[in-house]
Amino acid sequence: MNRQNLAYVYAVLSVLLWGTVASAFKLTLRYLDVISMLFFASLSSLVLLFGILIVQGKLLLLTRYSRQDYLHSLLLGALNPFFYYIVLFKAYSLLPAQEAQPLNQMWALILPLFSVIFLKQRILLKSVFALIVSFLGVLVIVTHGNPFSLSFSCPIGTLLAVGSAFIWALFWISNLRDTREEVSKLFLNFLFGVFYIAVVQLIQGGFQVPPMWGVVGAVYIGFFEMGITFIFWMKALQLSETTAKITNIIYLIPFLSLMIITVMLGEAILWSTIIGLVLIIGGNMLQQCGRGRL
Repeated sequence: MNRQNLAYVYAVLSVLLWGTVASAFKLTLRYLDVISMLFFASLSSLVLLFGILIVQGKLLLLTRYSRQDYLHSLLLGALNPFFYYIVLFKAYSLLPAQEAQPLNQMWALILPLFSVIFLKQRILLKSVFALIVSFLGVLVIVTHGNPFSLSFSCPIGTLLAVGSAFIWALFWISNLRDTREEVSKLFLNFLFGVFYIAVVQLIQGGFQVPPMWGVVGAVYIGFFEMGITFIFWMKALQLSETTAKITNIIYLIPFLSLMIITVMLGEAILWSTIIGLVLIIGGNMLQQCGRGRL
């Protein structure tokens, strides 16, 4: 199998796994609260990333990083997994999965705005139009098809879901400026993130014996939302002749996710969700149009 075909395999595996996580979030939240779910998921991801570092022979990289590098990881760990997943999981606890998942996709539109602020890039008229299109999609979803009413089904949940997109875009910008090896820096992010989450867990009353299915769900999330799927996607980007050849595959995730949500959660998918999602993804694709990389 040549490099490009192998890149497609990794990309498709990433899409299939990421397409399941919205349902996994909702199912696991039936057994665990937000902080407990995040703790066990992040801990699972940390263990997995540690194992990957050992297998890849990259463990010694951790000893070569400077104090500044560790300080950077300390700050990035606060963004992801700590703040990002607390906000995202709370949004999922308040909203139907079919609403929370598309709203989180706004991060790809927020990223160009942050590029203007933090990377001093010019914002194109295309980007402004793409943001308007996607924002209309958000309104269609959260108002259940009546965007001009501005009557949100759950204002707090909506705010949290969109807020998670802002946090992820900020993390992505910060991560782009960090030239360290991907797996090792992600491991350090989770190392510090797990510490933050554990402190919050202790403040909230300590650790309790969790239900078995809650732990199973959290481990699944840790492996396939936070851990190995990210590695698959990075591998796909590295193997592909151009990132443009595989980045459009990522837009299949929300639609696959909706099908799984219907089967696993029994949510009746609203027509407004589908239309809103098409607008959000359309805005994202318009933003990416003509670009050769993420």
